[in-house]
Amino acid sequence: MATALTQFNAVGRRKNAVARVYLRPNGSGKIVVNKRDYTEYFPTVWRQTAVTSPFKVTETEGQFDVVVNARGGGMTGQAEAVRLGIARALVSFNDELKKPLRDAGFMTRDPRMVERKKYGQPKARKRFQFSKR
Repeated sequence: MATALTQFNAVGRRKNAVARVYLRPNGSGKIVVNKRDYTEYFPTVWRQTAVTSPFKVTETEGQFDVVVNARGGGMTGQAEAVRLGIARALVSFNDELKKPLRDAGFMTRDPRMVERKKYGQPKARKRFQFSKR
């Protein structure tokens, strides 16, 4: 008979990136993004710190195993989507962690999106040169 796996799910979004986060307590601190280690998936240090920062703020480093499925957007959008997903999953694990995560700004979904290109223009805001005559 299989034992029930306790895990906490959450979704994080940023720009066009969506990260589905599965937080498993009593783990070794392993973070896997798209079946690869997060240090391999996000090679730059500042993206790695963005992913692990919710654990640093709540002082829960090394207590959870994290599995993430990330799609869409670019690397920065995915890293920040993972950060939001981890923060939301930590709150579903323990409500008392919400205040430090909120104070650090990790519970807010960043609403900024790319503005669409308009017809008759080269880009979203750029205009072709105006000629009066």
